[in-house]
Amino acid sequence: RKSIKEKARLRLREFDVGDRFSRLPLPKASVLLPLMVREGQLHLLLTLRSMQLRRSPGEVCFPGGKSEATDKDEIDTALREAKEEVGLQPEKVEVICRLMPGIDKMNHLVTPVVGFIEDTFQAIPNPKEVSDVFVVPLEYFVKPLNYKTLPYRTSSGYLSRMHCFTYDDHEHKMPFKIWGLTAHFAVFLALVIFGKRPTFEVDYDLDNLISSSEKNFMNLYASLYKRK
Repeated sequence: RKSIKEKARLRLREFDVGDRFSRLPLPKASVLLPLMVREGQLHLLLTLRSMQLRRSPGEVCFPGGKSEATDKDEIDTALREAKEEVGLQPEKVEVICRLMPGIDKMNHLVTPVVGFIEDTFQAIPNPKEVSDVFVVPLEYFVKPLNYKTLPYRTSSGYLSRMHCFTYDDHEHKMPFKIWGLTAHFAVFLALVIFGKRPTFEVDYDLDNLISSSEKNFMNLYASLYKRK
């Protein structure tokens, strides 16, 4: 068990961006990518947004949200939101790194914070925000059973592809659709940790994942400013 975590930690630390993008002049948000080892495999915890929410009701996402004035940094935001949404205590998360950020449809700079949690964690979903919590084997995001890609144009006119996974969850006896920025972060996390080619096309040079992910992000960011 140790070695799976240890290998993942080492890989993730190579990709840690720290606060390199924290000064970009965009509103900030963070998500927590909670990893756990279950039955000898890495799994990722995800949530289903409550139908009561104004924005993206009923969609799959990671615990997270907008930065608040009291947050010290992106890690603080992700941990605070995870506590509010699923009852995950900050001290129960072993934070490993911050990965390359993304930009959501509201033009927030969204930083993914990766951390390990215990596989015994029992989520207590806040019904106002979260209607369900489930876990997916991380490997599903490089070797999915049910996948399609959608061409996607951002609000700034930048053309890329959007990953769309359907995961049949045996525990909940229902399928979950994972797409958009959530799928983007899950795929990148799986590429970083496993270091192998996925069964589908991605917008990265897999031999130079660090530099190509940065180039993609900077192109996306630049496209916002061309439009402004």
